[in-house]
Amino acid sequence: MSALIPVTLRDLNIDAYDKFATKPVIVADGKTWTYAEVAREANRVANTLIALGIAPGERVAVMMSNCAEYVIAEQALIRAGIALVPLNDMLSDDERRHILQDSNSRAALVTRSQLAPAVEMLRQSDELERVVLVDDGGEVPEGVELWSTFLADAAETLPDVAVQPETISRISYTGGTTGKPKGVVHNQHTFGTTVLAHLSEMDLRDDDVLLATSPMPHAVGLLQMAAAIKGVKTYVERGFDLDGVLDRIENDGASYLFLVPTMIYRLLDKVVAEPARNLAALRTIVYGAAPITTDRLAQGLDLLGPVFMQLYGQTECPNWITRLTRVDHTTDPAKAHLLKSCGRATPMVRVRIVDGDNNPVPNGTTGEVALQSPYQMVGYHDRPDATEKTLRGGWLHTGDMGYLDDDGYVYLVDRKNDMIISGGMNVYSTAVENAISAQDGIAQVAVVGIEHPDWGEAVVAYVVPADGAHIDPQGIIDGTRSTLARYEVPKSVVEIEALPVTSVGKIDKKKLRAAWPGWQ
Repeated sequence: MSALIPVTLRDLNIDAYDKFATKPVIVADGKTWTYAEVAREANRVANTLIALGIAPGERVAVMMSNCAEYVIAEQALIRAGIALVPLNDMLSDDERRHILQDSNSRAALVTRSQLAPAVEMLRQSDELERVVLVDDGGEVPEGVELWSTFLADAAETLPDVAVQPETISRISYTGGTTGKPKGVVHNQHTFGTTVLAHLSEMDLRDDDVLLATSPMPHAVGLLQMAAAIKGVKTYVERGFDLDGVLDRIENDGASYLFLVPTMIYRLLDKVVAEPARNLAALRTIVYGAAPITTDRLAQGLDLLGPVFMQLYGQTECPNWITRLTRVDHTTDPAKAHLLKSCGRATPMVRVRIVDGDNNPVPNGTTGEVALQSPYQMVGYHDRPDATEKTLRGGWLHTGDMGYLDDDGYVYLVDRKNDMIISGGMNVYSTAVENAISAQDGIAQVAVVGIEHPDWGEAVVAYVVPADGAHIDPQGIIDGTRSTLARYEVPKSVVEIEALPVTSVGKIDKKKLRAAWPGWQ
């Protein structure tokens, strides 16, 4: 009996695009693309990059807003065996320059919103050789090629390249909430396996219609790739627009959404304001990237029914470390505590909670979440020390603090770097956030530790009021005293119009700390 051939990202995608050739795969900017049409364009891009001498495992940056060309470029790199370096619109120019340089990208395929740093690096870097602009309208800087010109003589045939399971397929950069973003390396096998994990865990039906409104370089892009492998169509939107989301559900049968909690809050408020909208097609809302309040989840279940699933994942182990299922989302008092969990480990993941010496701790004890999975990262790009630290002892250390219950559910309490030490006591921000969000008039809250002359760090809460609500800082502080230990009670509450977020939709606590005006 012959040995099984390890799955590769390239084979999975090519097979799917051949199988479903005549079906629609994406709708973007009003145009419907079939699998065959995307494959032909992807082959043209792939053959052009190969003609430039870019070999399998070498890097090309894709710096695009959500559009059809993003999917085409991603498929092109998969077909050429070239490693994708994805960048999105929410990054700063400094982060883009760092990623282009750190990843050793040889070419960049860009939309206009990200053109400036790419042009700058083209002129400064010896490694970045080509910048290709997707948009045909407007000024084209010297040295930049238009997409149409770049592909003028490209062949539409599938390129014949040698791609191995260990060939680097992707370098995705972490959100960068502390220090500069690190490049997370995946190879053809690990990323192919994570796509299979998506198909296992997404609960995606053959007749589903996916709606992609958040940046494609992150979680929703992987959901789209998995959906395409199953033959499911995706509407690729430029951004999150509430009326547009409701129209897609009502008029186009969008049934499967990925939303971060802030988007869910806005959607629920819109549903309350417009109860006549027909949302019968909506079957699934997958959420992740940041904590969500149990009160708003309960409201969502009441308004929309059992549509929610939560994923917990990281760039280092994409998307499905744990899953909180539809069944787990319940307001049954006997099981309502599960709404505070991010679910149980998925079938291809082992999770344990460890102390500072990498020893497992008893259930119910808080420690660092560690995991093992066939789709965890290979390592950090050019960062052997960081790789060794994260992968020590044969386990991937997530940097998230949490605990397990006796049924295997994981409860996250904080990022390791965000844990507050006040008066020598550990304070987990989620405990404080839950106590505040349970009060009336609170739309969102984020808790951080601020350096303090007496306490070392003091607990500070940034609060976004609900529409029409008035914030009483002292009242909020007093309202936590019955549920929090004395050292957990906030020393200050600051009203803020909106919480800053990182490029992956997580609350940017580094910016909140930097915004602190100082103790008076």
